[in-house]
Amino acid sequence: MTIEHQFNMLVREIRKECVGNGPREITTRFAGSWAISEMKGNLTNIEKFMIESREGHQMVHEARTTLVKRIYEDSAKVKKLEELVRAKLVSIYADINIDLDIAMTVYVFDKDIKVN
Repeated sequence: MTIEHQFNMLVREIRKECVGNGPREITTRFAGSWAISEMKGNLTNIEKFMIESREGHQMVHEARTTLVKRIYEDSAKVKKLEELVRAKLVSIYADINIDLDIAMTVYVFDKDIKVN
């Protein structure tokens, strides 16, 4: 099993635990010290209903981007990622395109990730 696949499984597990459902599809690429994860199928049925209004759209976007950053304030979750890639997590950048239901998270580690 590749490190990308293991990373995807771990991200899905963490998101499912914290949000109630994980992304339908995750693709992760490693570039130096970055892990770049693209996630499709993130929104819950309630969120899909909420985004029908402009206010709901903004609320879901803000909640999703804030929530992702908060998830990784939990040292136990961070430790799992760090053990897998054998590097310390330095920063996270997250955004979601609500209309396309595609989220991107960039995990920045303190050293290059070995993929072989």
